[in-house]
Amino acid sequence: MLSLSEIKSGALLQINNEPYIVIKADHHKMGRGGAVLKTKLRNLLNGNILERTFQGNEKVEAAATDTGQANYLYKTDVEAIFMNNETYEQFSLPLEQIGDKLKYLIEGTDVDILYFQGRPAALKLPIKIALKVTSAPPGVKGNSAGNVTKTVELETGAPLNVPMFINEGEAVIVNTDTGEYVGRA
Repeated sequence: MLSLSEIKSGALLQINNEPYIVIKADHHKMGRGGAVLKTKLRNLLNGNILERTFQGNEKVEAAATDTGQANYLYKTDVEAIFMNNETYEQFSLPLEQIGDKLKYLIEGTDVDILYFQGRPAALKLPIKIALKVTSAPPGVKGNSAGNVTKTVELETGAPLNVPMFINEGEAVIVNTDTGEYVGRA
């Protein structure tokens, strides 16, 4: 059981026999009243968003999940196909369930899969991932006062704001949590 102080962004909770991940958690302390925790949760099985407020000494059950390695194979219009690295069985996750993480996946990438009650429930990417820049506009001379960025396209098709000195064909490191440029690979 998790107390209010243990519920933070990224924590896995079990509510009504379904796993949820905490997207956002805000602690509020009222003057004479007890503390409350306002959370935004995402269901790992269907991707639904739930906003829930926890009161004072309320406790929540932690979701019992297992983690396994899988290889990303390809995506269709509605799902992404993975292969378990140990059993070589293929399984799929709906694209809504993967969300923005799809823009960092390249075919053949190894990822962590969270399993809830034996079913694949969510995808967990490494925090930093290296991707190649496929399209980058040239930097304009004289346009370099301050922290100037330009938008490039990565090999996955995702746009990314990078410094002006990044050119086409270079590899960059991206933070998968924030979607921001970290550095050159």
